[in-house]
Amino acid sequence: MDIVRIGVLGAGNMGSSHIENLMDGKVPGMKLTAVADRKPSRLEWLADLLKEKNYADEIATFAEASDLIHSGKVDAVLIAVPHYQHPPLTIEALNAGLHVMCEKPAGVYTKAVREMNAVAEKSGKIFAIMFNQRTNCVYRKMHEIVQSGEMGKIRRTNWLITNWYRSQSYYDSGAWRATWAGEGGGVLLNQCPHNLDLWQWICGMPVRVRAFTHNGMWHDIEVEDDVTAYVEYDGGATGVFITSTGDTPGTNRFEVLMDGGKLVCDGEKLLRYDLETPEPEFTKTYTGGFGEPKYVMTEVETDGENPQHLGVLTKFSDAILNGGPLVAPGVEGIRGLTISNAMHLSSWLDKTIELPLDEDLFLEELKKRQAVSRHKEDAGVTLSTVGSYGSKAKDKE
Repeated sequence: MDIVRIGVLGAGNMGSSHIENLMDGKVPGMKLTAVADRKPSRLEWLADLLKEKNYADEIATFAEASDLIHSGKVDAVLIAVPHYQHPPLTIEALNAGLHVMCEKPAGVYTKAVREMNAVAEKSGKIFAIMFNQRTNCVYRKMHEIVQSGEMGKIRRTNWLITNWYRSQSYYDSGAWRATWAGEGGGVLLNQCPHNLDLWQWICGMPVRVRAFTHNGMWHDIEVEDDVTAYVEYDGGATGVFITSTGDTPGTNRFEVLMDGGKLVCDGEKLLRYDLETPEPEFTKTYTGGFGEPKYVMTEVETDGENPQHLGVLTKFSDAILNGGPLVAPGVEGIRGLTISNAMHLSSWLDKTIELPLDEDLFLEELKKRQAVSRHKEDAGVTLSTVGSYGSKAKDKE
C-alpha cells in the first residue's frame, strides 16, 4: 500500500473540517475516497463541495456508515459522529479489516470502550484517537519533564480550564447536544476529553475522585456545564480540576507542583520554577522558621510545533504505511473517560469514587438519566469550529 484510502463517518462540525483538509491533500499518504452522513442536508453540502473542487467522480457518498465500511472503497475510517456511536462503529470497522481513527471521546461509558479496546487489540489494525492537544508543544514538554522525574515526585496538580465558553445557540444547534440520551454528558464529554487525557498523560491516573457536577447551571441544558473535582493519587499527591462552559473571559491554568519546583502552563507557554533546594530536604534542614527555598523561574523552550488535527492524522497515515508511532493509540482513550465517568458518578451518588471504577454501577445510573432525557428538535445547524478550542493554532476543533 502506498496511499491510505480513508472514509469519513459524519459530515457535521468536526467531520466537515476533516473532509476539507483531506480533500485539499493536507495529510501526506492519505486520500479521501468516501463520506457517510445520515442527514440529506450534509450530503447536499458535500455534493456542492465535490463539484466545486472537481472531485465528484472520486469520492463516494453514503447515507449509512455501515454501507461505507463494507463498500470496499476504503482502507481506514475517521469516525466523527455523536459519542454513543463511537464504540459500535469502531468495532464494526475493525472487524471489517479497516484501520480506525476515532474522534474524542472514545465513548460515553467505559464498559463499551473496554469492549472496543479488546476488539482493537485482537484486530491487528491501527487504532488511534483524535487527542490533538497531545501535539501542542507545551503539553508535550510538560509530559517530558514530569514523566522524566527530573523535578521529583508530584505533590499537587491543579487545572482551572474554563476557556470553553459556549452560548445557548451552540447547545441548540443539534438535537443530540447536551442531552443524556444524545450526548451522554456535557463539558466533561464534549470539551474536556482533551484536558482529562492530558491530565492523566502528564500526571498519571488518580485512585480516588470526589466531584460536584452542576447540570444546566449556566444554560438551558440537562447535562453538566460546571464542574469542580478533587482527586487523590497513589503515593499521596492530590489534584483539583475545575471546568465550565459558562465563564467568560475564561482561564486556562495548569499547575504541577513537584518536590523540586513547579510547572505552570496556559496552553501557549510553559513556565518552570526550580527550587534551589528540593522542598523535602529544605524542610528538614532549614532552621530559620519562616524561610522558604529560593527558586529560579524560566520560560521553557519548546520546538514551537503544534500541528493539531493534521498532525494526528499525519501520524495515523504514517503508522499504517510505515509502522510509525501514533500521537495517541486508541486504547488510551479509556483513561480520561474513566476519570470523567468517576466525576459524574461521584456527583450523582454524592460520594467519593474509588478507582478502578464500578462500570456496571455507572451504566445503571446513566440509564436512569437517559430514560428521562428530553426530546429536542434538530436545528440542522453546522457550526464553524475555527477558534473554538482555546489555542491559537490554525487547525482547531
